Amino acid sequence: MRSEDLKIYTEEEYQKLMIFWANLIQTLAVEGIQQGHPKTRMQVIATAIVYFKRFYARRSYKDVDPLLIACASVFLASKVEEHGLMSMSNLIKTIPNCLKKWPNLTYDASSKNSGLYDAEFILVEMLDCCLVVYHPYRPLTTMLQDIARDPTVKDFPPFEEQCWKVANDSLRSDCSLLYPPHIIAISCIIVGAELMNREKDIKMWLPELSVDFEKVYDCVNTLFAMYKTWKTFDEKEHVKPLFDKLPKINPGPTF
Repeated sequence: MRSEDLKIYTEEEYQKLMIFWANLIQTLAVEGIQQGHPKTRMQVIATAIVYFKRFYARRSYKDVDPLLIACASVFLASKVEEHGLMSMSNLIKTIPNCLKKWPNLTYDASSKNSGLYDAEFILVEMLDCCLVVYHPYRPLTTMLQDIARDPTVKDFPPFEEQCWKVANDSLRSDCSLLYPPHIIAISCIIVGAELMNREKDIKMWLPELSVDFEKVYDCVNTLFAMYKTWKTFDEKEHVKPLFDKLPKINPGPTF
């Protein structure tokens, strides 16, 4: 369980490690596709990251190799989101190349193919076979369309782009585990507005919403806390010490 890992890591270290895993999953999903296949959609990446987070909210890093679960999450998400079947062996072979972004990390991928099938099975079991993930993208699209109709809002595309960026960045936080999609979408718009000093553009839109604003502002604070942690996270320097603290992993995936 996560509580077991927090005996080894501080909360800040744990969040930094989760940022690393999210970045690695995105890299795996982009570079793990076979030649001739379509580019990996962001929805596939988002679903894979949520799978990974849900798994390690209930299990410890020592239970299953997190790199295997990262690959299994990408593989499973590609099927659930109907992106097209990825090759497990290709994903495993991609790991060393992906880790070049973090030069201090090494990984022996030669004996992991069989373990990946077991990891996928355990991942599905741990998710209670609930594989459909609802992301904030759809409500975010609707809400941004509402804001765009306001004639007082000028130069809308940069603001829209910033909100989408925050939505993708939210995957590095615990928002997907704590809040429903519409709350995350509203929070992304608020954070996007604050980052661009455009709070006035949502001043009329925000009060019209019928939502629990206490949850919204909790989510906003979670996003800003994530950005604060991410800003101080030098991955090339900090990931290796965090990896060195990983508990000894069981020889194979087990319950």
